Amino acid sequence: MPLNSTRGAGSAKGFGLTAGGLAPISFDYLIVAGGGGGGAPGGAGGGAGGFRTGTGTINKGITYSVTVGAGASGGPAPSPSRGGQGNNSDLSSPDFSVVTSAGGGGGATNPGTAPTNTKGTDGGSGGGGSTYTNPSSGAGNVPPVSPPQGNPGGNATGNSSAGGGGAGAAGTNATGTGGPGGAGSSWPFDGVTYAGGGGGAAPSAGNSGAGGAGGGGAGCDANTPEPRTPGTANTGGGGGAVWSPGGQITGGGSGIVKIAVPQQAGPRITVAPGTNTKSDVSTPSGPRTILTFTVPGTASYG
Repeated sequence: MPLNSTRGAGSAKGFGLTAGGLAPISFDYLIVAGGGGGGAPGGAGGGAGGFRTGTGTINKGITYSVTVGAGASGGPAPSPSRGGQGNNSDLSSPDFSVVTSAGGGGGATNPGTAPTNTKGTDGGSGGGGSTYTNPSSGAGNVPPVSPPQGNPGGNATGNSSAGGGGAGAAGTNATGTGGPGGAGSSWPFDGVTYAGGGGGAAPSAGNSGAGGAGGGGAGCDANTPEPRTPGTANTGGGGGAVWSPGGQITGGGSGIVKIAVPQQAGPRITVAPGTNTKSDVSTPSGPRTILTFTVPGTASYG
């Protein structure tokens, strides 16, 4: 990892002034990428965006750049169509290499005529698979990082489709009913669960897969009309799948980036643009100022 857990002088001086000026401050980060879309028809759930956490330090005068990945787009598409790929989120500065979470993989479709686009795609978490190609799920943690940023989608047998992978668990396999999406993971500094996988679709009422905890969208069954259930915005959740022919592909949830700094240092951090925010919170590790990025922006310390 290019970012290290370095507390040093910043911790010893209470993140205040030293003889040389402002001391470096330690921070914790969360980087969630955009979720993948659910497929249609006979579709599988989209994979969640990659989920990465870690620690680092920021020095006076350094500006961090943040990219927040959009979820896979939904809406009209040639049918059958595999779900789209989510977009990457990242955190970077001049003094270390970029840290990237990968967009979620798209859920498979099941046209029943040819294997084109039937396999879920790889990503931060992988898209779920359909019955036509087995195994047909997308792999998670692509590209590979340690610890893993996500999990694979589920596979399917019988007339069904599987759930997309989540940050905390693989997508559920489907055996005649739609597989639920894999559960996401939480960040200890806000207690929120992110990056749940999208649920798979099913041919009969009441048998579609639920979205994974952390913003995953639920799948539709053949008796459920549109609209589809997309991944929740700013969670990186995968989109739910659609069963009916002619159904439209489902979008994934957009990603999010958060940075937690000791509260003493919060007033010296500038966040831009104004859409992004700062807030003071109590955490198990003590008081923190949380910087929340829902759109691309910057954070500066000085």
